[in-house]
Amino acid sequence: MNLRRFNIERHLRNRMHSAWMLCSLVVVMVVPLLLFAGLACKSLPLLSDHSVLSLLFSREWKPMSGHFGFYTFIISSLWVTVLALLIAAPVCLLTAIHLTQYARRWVLHLMHPVIDLLSGIPSVIIGVWGILVIVPAISKYAGPLFGKTVSGYSILAGSVVLAIMIIPFILNILIELFQNIPVELKEASLSLGATKWQTIKLVLIRKIMPGIVSSFALGMSRAFGETIAVLMVVGNVTQIPKSIFHPGYPLPALIANNYGEMLSVPLYDSALMLAALILFVIVICFHFLSRVVVIRSEKFQ
Repeated sequence: MNLRRFNIERHLRNRMHSAWMLCSLVVVMVVPLLLFAGLACKSLPLLSDHSVLSLLFSREWKPMSGHFGFYTFIISSLWVTVLALLIAAPVCLLTAIHLTQYARRWVLHLMHPVIDLLSGIPSVIIGVWGILVIVPAISKYAGPLFGKTVSGYSILAGSVVLAIMIIPFILNILIELFQNIPVELKEASLSLGATKWQTIKLVLIRKIMPGIVSSFALGMSRAFGETIAVLMVVGNVTQIPKSIFHPGYPLPALIANNYGEMLSVPLYDSALMLAALILFVIVICFHFLSRVVVIRSEKFQ
């Protein structure tokens, strides 16, 4: 009798645990759908008056006249995000290799809180630092080095600030990847006569390549949505940047600068919601593309 009761109670506990875990999974899956649905509903008034192609590929942004072209803002977002990843990716990868493969163990233990501290700095502080340091450096040194007279508020300034913000995020992932590689894999390569760098380049990096791609993808997705620090240094000029020294106007900066103002203008609220929806879709598409790259890289291992 007691054994039967114990089995019943155990079965009920298992069912309860399975139920709340399933509920948690449903919440995680439903939240992005709710975000998409909410942004899409708020964007419908603008989409009913303008075609999607005209909104995405028009350069004209004149809300007072009813012209809402997002092409300029999309291009600026891509400029800033891609350049930030190009700056951050080699720094993170080489730093992770040094800390896990060359540096002494106490150096890695020392760097962990430093990395966590860097990731915890508020974005507005990094933005102020960018105004005080990065913008004058570009205006006084980087611009004249290439024969250009610039104000410093540019795509390059936004990219540098953004790279600093995503470096600790990517670096933590890469360190964990290198630390989880089996020691036997490294020792087998060294025992066959490979040098340490050959082992790192041809064995270790190849082993964790899907994880490296995923970490860069997550860093880039996070970079797309960073707002305050970027808008403080990027210039916020509605024009398509022709070089990294020109100012830009990313989508997050557009939403942050204008939401709450001029909402009496017809369709202006809907236009800002559509900007958020475009940003959301770009991040989702980039995630899908990165997953395709990861799956294909796993097949070739």
